[in-house]
Amino acid sequence: MADFPISRRNLMLISAAAGLSACVKTGATPVVARPDPGLEPGLRPQPNASYDRWVAAFKERARSRGITDATLRKAFAGQGYLPGVVERDRNQTEFKRSLEDYLNIVAPEEKVTFGRRIVAGQRSALAQVEAKYGVPADVLASIWGVESYFGTKRGKIPVISATSTLAWEGRRGRFFESNLMDALRIVQTGDARPSQLVGSWAGAMGHTQLIPNAYQAHAVDFDGDGKRDIWSNNPIDAFATTARFLSKAGWQRGRIWGLEISLPQGFAGLVGRRSKKSVSEWRALGVRAARGGAIPDHGPAAVLAPMGFDRPAFLVFRNFDMILRYNPSENYGLGVGYLSGRLAGKGPLKTAFGADRYGLDLEDRKALQAGLTRRGFDAGKADGVLGKKTTAAIRGYQQAKGLAVTGTPSQALLQSLR
Repeated sequence: MADFPISRRNLMLISAAAGLSACVKTGATPVVARPDPGLEPGLRPQPNASYDRWVAAFKERARSRGITDATLRKAFAGQGYLPGVVERDRNQTEFKRSLEDYLNIVAPEEKVTFGRRIVAGQRSALAQVEAKYGVPADVLASIWGVESYFGTKRGKIPVISATSTLAWEGRRGRFFESNLMDALRIVQTGDARPSQLVGSWAGAMGHTQLIPNAYQAHAVDFDGDGKRDIWSNNPIDAFATTARFLSKAGWQRGRIWGLEISLPQGFAGLVGRRSKKSVSEWRALGVRAARGGAIPDHGPAAVLAPMGFDRPAFLVFRNFDMILRYNPSENYGLGVGYLSGRLAGKGPLKTAFGADRYGLDLEDRKALQAGLTRRGFDAGKADGVLGKKTTAAIRGYQQAKGLAVTGTPSQALLQSLR
């Protein structure tokens, strides 16, 4: 991966749906990573002559870099073009959603409760990894939670198909070809079987969703069993690999990522990660810790107020930037930071997000979704995150009631559903 920056994936993603499924054949027959029957059609191999020609040319390049014919046969058996991964590459959640929606997706209360219970069983492993690499256990646990719902949703899309599709598609062709080549090296060295190489739409794998480039650069056999295994039910190698990644990126031992702050009325400071000041300068501008007490001084810091000065705001330090090396979305970094605090026993954000552009707060949006579903218009889970399913339900309800069909939520619509 000489021409590519070390990054877990260098792109956004929320981990794919739960479960791992593949069929392994032994003996002389190639190992086949069969598409999971639960995958939607766009995530199952589809005919594409241009993709096939690209794969044929790629195999020649792979052979020239030491990949054997046996590896190529095993790795590409049952693989193919996946149009669904191209669509997902264009619609990445971290870019599309507000911070409020994103936090409600990656760190709702039920997930915090579940995560605290699961993480309690991994405290010893996380403490050992923290002692070696200096990355706090709760940050590692939070990444685990955001990436794979604490190991319960590790993805089931074949990595060879996903990376080859995105390499062929070309928008980030060199990046994905590099990851495809490293996925083949994982197979060739015996670190994993092709049937194990399943994960997200972008080729991220295992408990903490590492792309093949990052695996090759940072994978650790932390438990000493002779395998750098991020795929098994034991997540310790994944914890260690992620911690090593962050440590090598520049994580500062003993320092925090950031904290929630309150901004004074008429705040005049510049916001954004490029506008860093000392903690004393921020204090002089009226920045205060949202929960009281002195703001700790962990070096130059920046103020982030992604939804406005009257909504939740944060002071972020160098270690926040290290989280962004794992995934460059500020929403992702704030999501990991927020969930890490919740896993450590802290409460929700002190500052409320308030009403959205439709005049609805989180509880209003949940009530709207629940009301639509009660009336026979399935709005999906009542989580307050208004997506395509909620929009379709609103449109269906409006049409049935003879209203203007806009698909737009409102207080009037909510009242009509009560």
